[in-house]
Amino acid sequence: MKTKTIQALVLILSLLQLSQSLTLTGTVRDFKISHPDFEDFNGVNLGIVKDELGADKKPVYNGGVTTTGAANFNQWYNDVDGINLSTPFSIELTDPDSDGIYTYTNNAFFPIDNMLFENEGNAHNYHFTFELHTKFTYEAGQTFSFTGDDDLWVFINDHLEIDLGGVHGAMTASVDLDTLGLTPGNTYSLDLFFAERHTFASNFQIETSIELITDPCAVVRAVRKMAKRM
Repeated sequence: MKTKTIQALVLILSLLQLSQSLTLTGTVRDFKISHPDFEDFNGVNLGIVKDELGADKKPVYNGGVTTTGAANFNQWYNDVDGINLSTPFSIELTDPDSDGIYTYTNNAFFPIDNMLFENEGNAHNYHFTFELHTKFTYEAGQTFSFTGDDDLWVFINDHLEIDLGGVHGAMTASVDLDTLGLTPGNTYSLDLFFAERHTFASNFQIETSIELITDPCAVVRAVRKMAKRM
C-alpha cells in the first residue's frame, strides 16, 4: 500500500512538472539582407495585414510604408526557392512559480545565427521570420501578451487581435480573451507571425495564461514542404 502511494505521488509530481512548461514548434525562414522588405525601413506600421487570416492560415497583405508590395510580403511566411530557407524552431514557455502564467523571454532572439544564409558579415543573422500555429481550449480569464520587435501579429480564431507591425524597438500589446466572444470549453486557434527585419536588436517575449499546444497539422505541412525542397 505504501509503495503504491509513493508511486502515485511520483506520477502526480511528474504531471505537475510537465504542466510547468509548454514547448511550441514553428518555422523560421531566413532571408538575405538584400530582400527589398528587410533592412531599409524604420517606423511603426500598423495595418500591414488584414483583420482576417487567409484560407491558407497566412496573413493577407493590406499594404504599408515599411513594405514593398504583396508579392514580396507573401514570401515572408511561405517557402520560396531562391528567396528564403526554412527550418523548424521550438520555444519553451515555462511556469516555474506554478501560478498558471507561462513565459518565454529572449532579449537576444537570434535562432538561426550562422545557419541557412548565415550572418552575412553581421554579428547575428538579423533577417528572418517566425511562424507559429497553436491551439487551445478557452477558459474564462485567459490572457496573452507579447513584447518584442520588429513586426508581430497574433490571430485568435483567425481574427487579428495584436498588431505590432513595422520596424521598431520593443513594443508591448496584450489581449484579454474574455472580450472575444469565445465559448468556454471550445478549442480555438492562436497563430503568431513574427519578423526581424533590421539590425541591431531582436526581442521576443510571450506571457500568457493559455495552455497552448502546437497545431500538429501545421507541423506536418511544414515538414512536407521542407522535404519537397530537399
